[in-house]
Amino acid sequence: MMDGLTQFFGAIGELTTPMSLFHVAWATLLGIIVGSLPGLTATMGVALLTTLTYSLDRDAAILSLICMYVGAIYGGSRSAILLNIPGTPASAATSLDGYPLARQGKAAYAMGLATAGSALGTLVGILLLVMIAPPLAEIALDFGSFEFFWLAVFGIVISGQLTGGISPLKGYIAGILGLMIAMIGSDGIHAHIRFTMGFDTLNGGIGLIPAMVGAFGFAEILTVMWQPKGAMIEEKKGHDRTLPRLLDLWRYKFTIVRSGIIGTLVGIIPGVGEDIGAWSSYAAAKKFSPERGKFGKGSTEGLTAAETGNSAVVPGSLIPALTLAVPGSASAAVLIAALFIHGVRPGPMIMLEAPEFVYLIAAMLLFATIAILIYGLTLTRFFILVLKIPREWLMPVIFVLCVIGPYALTQRIFEIWVMFGFGFFGFLLRQMNYPMAPLVLGIILGDLLDKSLRRGLTLSDGQIEPFLTRPISAVFAAIVVLSIVSGLPPVRRATSRLITRTTGGGPD
Repeated sequence: MMDGLTQFFGAIGELTTPMSLFHVAWATLLGIIVGSLPGLTATMGVALLTTLTYSLDRDAAILSLICMYVGAIYGGSRSAILLNIPGTPASAATSLDGYPLARQGKAAYAMGLATAGSALGTLVGILLLVMIAPPLAEIALDFGSFEFFWLAVFGIVISGQLTGGISPLKGYIAGILGLMIAMIGSDGIHAHIRFTMGFDTLNGGIGLIPAMVGAFGFAEILTVMWQPKGAMIEEKKGHDRTLPRLLDLWRYKFTIVRSGIIGTLVGIIPGVGEDIGAWSSYAAAKKFSPERGKFGKGSTEGLTAAETGNSAVVPGSLIPALTLAVPGSASAAVLIAALFIHGVRPGPMIMLEAPEFVYLIAAMLLFATIAILIYGLTLTRFFILVLKIPREWLMPVIFVLCVIGPYALTQRIFEIWVMFGFGFFGFLLRQMNYPMAPLVLGIILGDLLDKSLRRGLTLSDGQIEPFLTRPISAVFAAIVVLSIVSGLPPVRRATSRLITRTTGGGPD
């Protein structure tokens, strides 16, 4: 433990340079702006920025992406509070109480409270990241092809189950579509060409970055332009303070700690994401709050819980991303791709090949947290002005970035067509209320699932028993089955009735 703290403080010292602080400053501010603007998600921001970091050295590039990620998740609260339109899906729960507070003339205080909640949630997540990631990486050294197969299946199943109110079936369909897309091109073991339909340009498969930029970038542009504008709350004259009261933060100390732990644990589950972390934290806060009647009507506790929960998911999602190379969220999936691009190989070997890197990531998260705290408490009025940028001006700029980013990767026009294809495909899926995260995670996990299955069958001479009899594999297989069964409507209704009878509760 002491050795870990030494490496963590050493990483902080490495980042305390003028150039590193400059990267923290611009990347976090850009992330907050991206998160603030409705239609621009954290995943989209990280994906676009990944294509622009090739010229930077490893640490500077990853620092910029971490700051973009943290800033964008936090920035979504701005539009959620002022427009009742979450800037990112992670801020959907924030709008439930943030917007009513703004209508009561407390917009600045709501944004200040959201800032404090985000910073504290990330700090809780950083602490758990430093505590959990190293031992988890050591456990993961026992993983083989059989275990990684079930880990990939588990990621798809979970992302299909927890889709924020969307039918689990649609989540499964989107995840399977992602797996099918991942099978296109040469396979990773024998280089056999599959599912290219005679197009030689598909021999190398579908590029991760063009697919993500299309699904989360161009599709977002089409979706935003399709929807009507949101009306911003007008500022009211008065003494609306921005700095949160220490008394409020102390009163909600248990809510903050609980939400931070819930958010981090949700982040560890592959494929879930920040929105589930926010909703889970919000639901727990409402359940245990003596003021549950205020929730949804301007509750400062509800706002704090939602923002603490979604921000804690960020370091939580990096725990499986770094130690297992399995993304905890769609944004973490893009970060995994960026790590590979910059020469870092996340996975069970990371604590042997680069043991200091986990602590370096924790230090980067700490600097990003300090930056959102400073920006959030000093530039509230500026963010209000940013929200007033007409989307007719903004979307063409984002479109240009969507085109330039994938092309810069390989200098192939084909990548632009892939981006367009996934953009239109993602837009159609959104119109039919299909979630994007399982689709993208299917593409990410498809290669891991394919290689692990085939290697496992090769090692076992075609026998499937080791997939079910090895201890860790058996545990994962049981969890996958239980996850699928628990998602069946009859089982969910029966479970809900059982919980209601056990707790003696009813609807609020």
